[in-house]
Amino acid sequence: MMPSIRACKALLAAPLSALLIGVSVSNAAEYRDENTHLARLDEERSRSISSEPAAHGIKAVDLTLPADDVWQRMRRGFAMPDLQDPLVTEKQAWYLNRPQVLVRTLERARRYLYHIVDEIEKRGLPMELALLPMVESAYNPVALSPAQAAGLWQFIPATGLRYGLAQNVWLDERRDIRASTAAALDYLQTIYEMHGDWHLALASYNWGEGAVARAIERNRAAGLPTDYLNLTLPAETRQYVPKLQAIKNIIANSSLFGLSLPTIPNEPYFVAFAPPRNMDLSAAARLADVPIEELRALNPGIKRPLIRADHSELVLPIKQLETYLTNLSRAPEPAGASWTSHVLKPGERLRDIARRARVSLSALLEANGLTKNAQPKSGTEIVIPASTVAASAGGSREADEAVATKATVSKPATTARPGTRRVSVTIAPAASRAASAKAVAAKPARPHAKRVAKKQPSNPSRVAERPIGRKG
Repeated sequence: MMPSIRACKALLAAPLSALLIGVSVSNAAEYRDENTHLARLDEERSRSISSEPAAHGIKAVDLTLPADDVWQRMRRGFAMPDLQDPLVTEKQAWYLNRPQVLVRTLERARRYLYHIVDEIEKRGLPMELALLPMVESAYNPVALSPAQAAGLWQFIPATGLRYGLAQNVWLDERRDIRASTAAALDYLQTIYEMHGDWHLALASYNWGEGAVARAIERNRAAGLPTDYLNLTLPAETRQYVPKLQAIKNIIANSSLFGLSLPTIPNEPYFVAFAPPRNMDLSAAARLADVPIEELRALNPGIKRPLIRADHSELVLPIKQLETYLTNLSRAPEPAGASWTSHVLKPGERLRDIARRARVSLSALLEANGLTKNAQPKSGTEIVIPASTVAASAGGSREADEAVATKATVSKPATTARPGTRRVSVTIAPAASRAASAKAVAAKPARPHAKRVAKKQPSNPSRVAERPIGRKG
């Protein structure tokens, strides 16, 4: 019996898949209708879920919105593959059992972390690198290793020079926050491009790129894997990446570990600009109304208590910039600096220089970071502080010191861009020294002008929380 025309049309309209699996033509339409109904239900359910608040699920994160603090910004940028190694658990337990070490280190990082995170983000690098100074120096900018590696990023002298970090009697840019960070990120980018693997790049940063390259070649020649975990490495380098991974785990899950991270706003902490002239670091601290210890922490690359306008920039807390410029605008211009430099001649002794300059030998040694029995070689440039006799000749030493460290600017409130931006300070003609001294003497002294700063150790101490290795 031939099928009817209606049956033929139904056969042609049936899905091919239904025919292939033996589904009767009469039921194919029912399946098609059921599938359409289920699809509609799924669509409605998806709309209802997206419109409901995520009270019982994972909260959606809008990455287009600015982060609330530096920690949130950092977590968003974690991009390195996680290292799976028992040493990670061991190092993680070490840090968690010593919360005071973590808190102290993170408190030191408070001044510098925004700048470092910002520079890493600009380069599109993984944000784990912002935690590397915790492994290197415990975020101590004056940390010094037995191999003479210095600063947050622990550059040895040769590698520092290779990456443009100046090292002289006035300045050590290995300790400068901005210069050393730029150099470290340049170096890390270079060794990552060499290996194409961040774990190998980090091992190279600790042990040296040449040493890691040779270890890779040995494994390759022996037919062994060439990844970080399979290389034969020194003990320190073997523990280096697990330390970083452990810190990353703790920062990423701080609430889970019961660790309260210090609040670090997602905004610049400091501003850098060219000073109008040579200036005592203590005078800059008084003008900005900040403790001298804070100014030293922001300017760790300056090796002498004098900021030379032709050598370095002055870094201040951004919140104190307006105070600094206002105080600077109200003060007269000095006739000369309160410090002078001198190049030692053959046979010249520090004791003789101190006597001629009418300063105490202890003041001369302290100004140059020298010990009691030190005698620099001829040709060395030293700093000579202002004579106390000369200071007292023209009035009180406090008044003369105030005159000798201030200037007049044409605009008391200069708009400054934070971070690595420079602030231009235009110097206007000032009154004579005599008139300036009278003006300063007539003004009541500011309370912070008489603050006595704690003595800074001449030799920076290395941090004991970690063994510091060489790089190069």
